[in-house]
Amino acid sequence: MKTTKKLTFLAAGLLVAAGALSACASGGGGTSTDSAGSGDSGSGAKIALLLPESKTARYEQFDRPLFEAKVKDLGGGEVLYSNADQDASKQQQQAESALTSGAKVLVLDPVDAEAAVSIVSEANAQGVPVVSYDRLVAGGKLDYYISFDNEKVGELQGESIVEKLKADGATGGILMVNGSPTDGNAALFKSGAHSKIDSSGLKVLAEFDTPDWSPDKAQDWVAGQITQFPGQISGVYAANDGTAGGAVAALKAANVTPWPIITGQDAELAGIQRIVAGDQYMTIYKAIKQEAEKAAEIAVSLAGGDTVSGDTDVDGTPATLLDPVVVTVDNIMDTVVADGFYTVDDICTAEYADACAAANIK
Repeated sequence: MKTTKKLTFLAAGLLVAAGALSACASGGGGTSTDSAGSGDSGSGAKIALLLPESKTARYEQFDRPLFEAKVKDLGGGEVLYSNADQDASKQQQQAESALTSGAKVLVLDPVDAEAAVSIVSEANAQGVPVVSYDRLVAGGKLDYYISFDNEKVGELQGESIVEKLKADGATGGILMVNGSPTDGNAALFKSGAHSKIDSSGLKVLAEFDTPDWSPDKAQDWVAGQITQFPGQISGVYAANDGTAGGAVAALKAANVTPWPIITGQDAELAGIQRIVAGDQYMTIYKAIKQEAEKAAEIAVSLAGGDTVSGDTDVDGTPATLLDPVVVTVDNIMDTVVADGFYTVDDICTAEYADACAAANIK
C-alpha cells in the first residue's frame, strides 16, 4: 500500500538488505567529468547521470561506477555522466547539454534542491522523465525518487552520540557540524539529530551549516569553537564523514583532551579507519549498491517508455527509501566488510594494523 509522505518528515522506508559489493577503485578527492559517455550497450538510449560533487568520496568511488555497470548489464544504452563540483549553475549547464545530446532520462542528484527545479521544469517541457537521486529536488514533476530515510539518518546519529555521552558520564556539550544549507537532505539529517539531542538534556554549544559539505570549512569552524569553549566539548555531531574528518583535524591540532565523541555518515574508508583508531565513534552505512542499481533499473525502464511504480511515494512521486545502518567499531565486520563494501585489507593498512588487531578486525 502506498502512503504519502511529507517532504520534511520522511518516515521509515524499506529495509533493504545490502548485496555484495566489490570495492571499486578509489577516486580519492576526485576531479569532475563534465560529460563522459560510458556503458554503451548498443540500445541507443541515452541516460544522463548528474551528480553534485566529488568532495564526498562516495559519488566517484561507488555511485557512478555502480550505476554505469548496471545500465550496461541491463542493455540500457549510453550513460552521459557529469559531476557539477558543487556548482548549481554548472549543473544546470550540464543538464541542458544532456538534453541537447538527446538524453531520454535525467537521473539528477541536485547541488541545490531549489535551483534544480529549473532543470526538472526544462526536462518536463521536453517530455524527458526525471529520477531524483539521493537528494530530493524541491519541485517540478518527478517520475521517481530514490534515497534513504534521511530523517532517520539524523535520528540514528543523534541517538548514538547521546547514548554514548550519557554512558560515559560526559558533562560537557555538543558542537553540531551540519551539512550544506543547499542540500535538502542536510536539513533532514539536522532535524532528525535535533529530535534526539534536544530532548536529551545535553547542551548544544554551537552549530554550523557547512557550505558545500567542505571538510576544510568544517575544520576552520571547529577550530574557532575550541577556542571559544575550552574544555567544554564532549561531543561533535558531524553530519558526514567529510565534516567529521575536518573536526578531527581541528581537535588534533589543538591537542583537545579528553577526546570528544564524533559522529559521521557515508561509511567512507577514511571514516571507518578513524573509527578503528578511536578518533571517530560512528558512521552511517548506506547500501549505495542498492540505491545506484535501483536508480539504473528505473532509468532504463523509463527510457524504454515503461510505467514505473514505487514501494511508497513522496508527495505523489513513486519512491524507494532505503534504511540506514549505524556502524561502530563493534560491527565493522558485520556491515561494511560482510557486504563487500571494503575488505579487511582495505581498512587495515600498516597505519591501522595494531588498532585492527585490538578490535578483532581480521
